[in-house]
Amino acid sequence: MKRLLYLLFAILLGTNAAMAQQKSNEHDKDIDIELLRKLQIAQLAITQLYVDSVDQNKLVEDAINGMLEKLDPHSSYSNAQQTKKLNEPLEGNFEGIGVQFNMLEDTLVVIQTISKGPSEKAGIVAGDRFVTCDDVTIAGVKMERDSIMRMLRGPKGTKVKLGVKRNGNKDLIYFTLKRDKIPVNTLGASYMITPKTGYIELDRFGATSGKEVKEAIAQLQRQGMQNLILDLTANGGGYLGAAFEVADQFLEKNDLVVYTEGRTTPRQVFHAEGGGLFTQGKLAILVSEYSASAAEIVAGAIQDHDRGTIIGRRTFGKGLVQRPIDLPDGSMIRLTVSHYYTPSGRCIQKPYVKGQHDEYSQDLNNRFTHGELTSIDSIHLDSTKVYHTLRERRTVYGGGGIMPDVFVPLDTTTYTKLYTGIRRLGLINSASLRYIDRNRKKIRAEYPDFSNFIQHYEVPQSLIDDIIAQAAEKDVKPKDDEELQATVPDLKFTLKALVAYDIWDRNEYFRIINEKSDIVKRALEVLESGT
Repeated sequence: MKRLLYLLFAILLGTNAAMAQQKSNEHDKDIDIELLRKLQIAQLAITQLYVDSVDQNKLVEDAINGMLEKLDPHSSYSNAQQTKKLNEPLEGNFEGIGVQFNMLEDTLVVIQTISKGPSEKAGIVAGDRFVTCDDVTIAGVKMERDSIMRMLRGPKGTKVKLGVKRNGNKDLIYFTLKRDKIPVNTLGASYMITPKTGYIELDRFGATSGKEVKEAIAQLQRQGMQNLILDLTANGGGYLGAAFEVADQFLEKNDLVVYTEGRTTPRQVFHAEGGGLFTQGKLAILVSEYSASAAEIVAGAIQDHDRGTIIGRRTFGKGLVQRPIDLPDGSMIRLTVSHYYTPSGRCIQKPYVKGQHDEYSQDLNNRFTHGELTSIDSIHLDSTKVYHTLRERRTVYGGGGIMPDVFVPLDTTTYTKLYTGIRRLGLINSASLRYIDRNRKKIRAEYPDFSNFIQHYEVPQSLIDDIIAQAAEKDVKPKDDEELQATVPDLKFTLKALVAYDIWDRNEYFRIINEKSDIVKRALEVLESGT
């Protein structure tokens, strides 16, 4: 008890000193030292006096989460491990061995090696199975995917010993790899979708996105690109700086891209620097209800400057700026400090009630229920938040998200109930992985280039029959032969795209799936017919 009193006394002395410091610092006038002391005493009392032992780390994390949960939906806390995992896709690289893989029956199967990475240099090839890692068995033992990744990754320069099973070899082959920096690309695809229109798909806005988009534009221009489709339909955002760099490729020098402003953070204004590679040609930005944050910044800037056509459905509406606050143990608080505003002055953030996160998370479901995703007549714009584009003075609306210039409804009739059930069970991906694993060499030999593959490859009926049979075992069956016949073409289409992804890369995957994309088709109509 004496120890507790000493500790409490030390806290009181410390906070009294802090109070004196606070009085001399006008900037900290909002800080209530008495409340800080209250939190300290509560944590100390619980750890020292509570009837049972407590996990102090969890106690503090729960307190932090409890405070943040009462704020906006995007302020958050992540522990050290979560922070590292969240940051890797945005930072442009991680340290590891450089493979893309999938799990097949509790075994890691290599899909591709990263160009010039440690695995490629060591001679690991697609189809290889990792059985051991540093003499620990990782195949067939139901090890979690994240646990395997943690074993394979590690600091640059460290070594890892892999026992690999390769088709045609009876015994394991052993490789010792030296881990290295592995690039993480944010650009999913870049190709000429027609002789004069280029297509770029951007997954997220990371540290390398500006450079990747610039290089992709330059490459497409060398192939004769006059028009460009920038696909942000599933882009959940990322770094503000990356959004600025991407928008800079399309806007004139000094064009306003975005500005931010908060209660205690001064207004920050971002203008295009000029010199972008695609400031003149026809431009279409594809968006959906999953386009958020940085994706909305780019779409808003292009729309407000009348630089291109926004095509798709109203974006998510995430216009809150988070400032990362690093904590001593590697954990992080992402605290909302300001709002994003488009060049016309629109706040991107959709309405929310502090602390009511469940309602906020149901927003997309509510949009679907109310018909907003499927019918333009169900969209009700906020007439109190009217703005105008900067060049053509077109009317645009605030109230959250970016409403596209050309609405493309979500087609809920595209797939049969049988197809949806099969996909929900994960049978398409697992069946394609097994099929590719058995036939990779044969497919490569028969279709040495993608153009030959896309024209002549047919998914075997045996693979379709296998999937239908597996679905039936899980009580997912066609209601009649008509539904079965309507499902088969979609199964073949999806499987062909997955085979292309595995044998080549995501570029080829998008070249196939875009053939059936309503948003992409509408963009081509707008760009190439002028309607």
